Amino acid sequence: MSSHIKIGVFIPNGAQFLDVACVDSFGVMSKAYLGAIPFLPAHVTSLAPDVAIYYISTPEQGSEIPLTSGATIKATHLYTDDEVAPGRLDIVVVPGPDPGLEFAEGGLKWLREQSEAKGVDVLSICTGLFICASAGIADGKRASGPRGLQSMLKDKFPKVNLVGDKYRWVQDGNFWSSGGVTNGNELVAAYARASKHWAQPIVETGLMLTEVGDRGQFYQGNQTGFYLRFAWQLVKGWFVNLTRGQETAKVKAP
Repeated sequence: MSSHIKIGVFIPNGAQFLDVACVDSFGVMSKAYLGAIPFLPAHVTSLAPDVAIYYISTPEQGSEIPLTSGATIKATHLYTDDEVAPGRLDIVVVPGPDPGLEFAEGGLKWLREQSEAKGVDVLSICTGLFICASAGIADGKRASGPRGLQSMLKDKFPKVNLVGDKYRWVQDGNFWSSGGVTNGNELVAAYARASKHWAQPIVETGLMLTEVGDRGQFYQGNQTGFYLRFAWQLVKGWFVNLTRGQETAKVKAP
């Protein structure tokens, strides 16, 4: 168990709000959070570590980090700051950006050095895999990533052993990766359960409070079924749009 845990959330080019939100489960597993709950006895909360969460931006992006749904968070650090230098964090979480973006080499180098530092684990959430693979830290490793982007990932990063058609999350050494968006919650739960940092009563208490971690590592149904369900929604959307157009035409008719 650790008495102090330092977590860096690396967001070089904005991110999906829900990808970032999974980090809150780590915050719930802290002494500050659990100690504020009056019905939890001291012998439980005394096991909880102090958890510091840093939101790390790049010099190019600056201190204002854009998220989806019109949200913005303020960075606590740039990756150039000494406090978050490689080896000074325990965990680096990489939420997912727009997968079509390119990432500056300075931030990728920092992420590589974090991955290579002793005792540092890297957790990739959803399209965060595009950042991690661009940094080269997923080369030769099993990785998940969004189910619907497996072909795109394979074409762009042929050295990565992609298993995201089946795995909601997967671990390969100190590199953990999840499937799309809220699968990051399952990754965080699995990581905390396997981690040396937390006592298990703290992990399970935190997961009960946040009500995550109940979905299995493997998806139900195969990749073909996933694409068929997605395609069916496109067909339904076409019919809804067609019906709406016909209704509009009737209203306009004299």
